[in-house]
Amino acid sequence: MYADEAKGIFNMIVEVPRWTNAKMEIATKDPLNPIKQDVKKGKLRYVANVFPHKGYIWNYGAIPQTWENPTHIDENTGFGGDNDPIDVCDIGSKVCERGEVIKVKVLGTLALIDEGETDWKIIVINVEDPEAAMYNDIEDVKRLKPNYLESTVDWFRRYKVPDGKPENQFAFDAQFKNKEFAIEVIKCTHAQWKALVTKKTDGGEINCTNTTVHDSPFFCKPNQAQDIVQAAPPCGPADTIPIDVDKWFYYQKN
Repeated sequence: MYADEAKGIFNMIVEVPRWTNAKMEIATKDPLNPIKQDVKKGKLRYVANVFPHKGYIWNYGAIPQTWENPTHIDENTGFGGDNDPIDVCDIGSKVCERGEVIKVKVLGTLALIDEGETDWKIIVINVEDPEAAMYNDIEDVKRLKPNYLESTVDWFRRYKVPDGKPENQFAFDAQFKNKEFAIEVIKCTHAQWKALVTKKTDGGEINCTNTTVHDSPFFCKPNQAQDIVQAAPPCGPADTIPIDVDKWFYYQKN
């Protein structure tokens, strides 16, 4: 989870590079949790472009060793977690690669309520960004990137509407909480993850095979992990991206 705990620097796994549409995510039910494209009704999933947005408007990913427990009712939102690692939006200028692990500074968080589940969005910046030193809390984002946070709320509010779903809701009237609050949320989801991998909490179908937590009943040695990787089917040629993935959707905001 931490890249440098003393400095409050976290690791982020990039699932979706900025401007892309493929809905890639950590496959929590697969051994070693690889990144895979989500599938719905037999079709690969792509996020729709709701004008004026194109694809994801940040590098999107997750903080490792976190878990939003669906049975844990969040005192701030009144809902259980979404059963996934905690989500992260990197606002840095670099477009990252899928699967890249970057070091990030936490700046704040947004509490999305997604179909009755708590789905925290942690706002961060890559420590290697040329302007990283200028960003230390959520107020710096408001000051230095006008309308970026408002656009982030708009993106999360409306991105499922083209699929026929209602607008998403938020806790705290869609206001962002600061760095200190966000770090406490991360620590809470880390504790939930630790309970998961030490089998103090039932994770259902989640595959907890890991190479880092030695007191976990799911711990596996590096050679066992290598066997799992080698047993996976080889990658085939990439599917052609459907032409309608570039379509823009327009509708009146509520």
